[in-house]
Amino acid sequence: MSELPQRQTDIGPPHYEQFLPPVIKKNYGQWKYHEQLGPGHMVHVAESGDKIWTVRVASPRLLSTDTIKDMCDIADAHCDGHLRFTTRNNVEFMVDAESKVEPLMKALTDKDFLIGGIGPRISNVVHTQGWVHCHSAATDASGLVKALMDDLGDYFTTRTLPNKVRLAVACCVNMCGAVHCSDIALVGVHKTPPRIEHDRIKNMCEIPSTIASCPTSAISPSTEEEREDKAGKVHVLW
Repeated sequence: MSELPQRQTDIGPPHYEQFLPPVIKKNYGQWKYHEQLGPGHMVHVAESGDKIWTVRVASPRLLSTDTIKDMCDIADAHCDGHLRFTTRNNVEFMVDAESKVEPLMKALTDKDFLIGGIGPRISNVVHTQGWVHCHSAATDASGLVKALMDDLGDYFTTRTLPNKVRLAVACCVNMCGAVHCSDIALVGVHKTPPRIEHDRIKNMCEIPSTIASCPTSAISPSTEEEREDKAGKVHVLW
């Protein structure tokens, strides 16, 4: 019996190896050393003598489709379609020839990407979801992160520090972004119980997760009037 053809499934991610640039795949696990060439520019040298040059840029983490498209277009034009995201949401573009570095950096700066974050500088700010998606956030990350980077951006692109510094924002004490692994972190804390707008809650998005998040069933899609019966008792409607 002939083998079934390979098919796409939604069970787990595809193997990372198929996304590696050829020079990295060829020299995987055989890198000899790397050198920092600039604030956001470095080269890795393999045991075989092969080299790969990396240019790192900042990312706001919560990306618009337009920004992602710009990144992909630059990767297609200069990096044979390859880019990667670091664990701190930096974006790295890799090329296999030094002559490709300058055109790549020009394309990135033309699109206003900040090049930096390598060596004794701040790395990109990691943060949790905030109000964009999470139903239990005590604060929103996006505004805090923008304020931080507006003030500290020079420490990403040009200015140096005694060592690399990792910044993070957690939107509540759950700290699902692992901010305890960072050097400096801001953590949002609930001071008062959130106010429920009963007239609006049933019409907002992500209602099932919002309702399920309340351990006392105080959040319900029904109105106050709908929950009171003739005896004045309150029913919790799911």
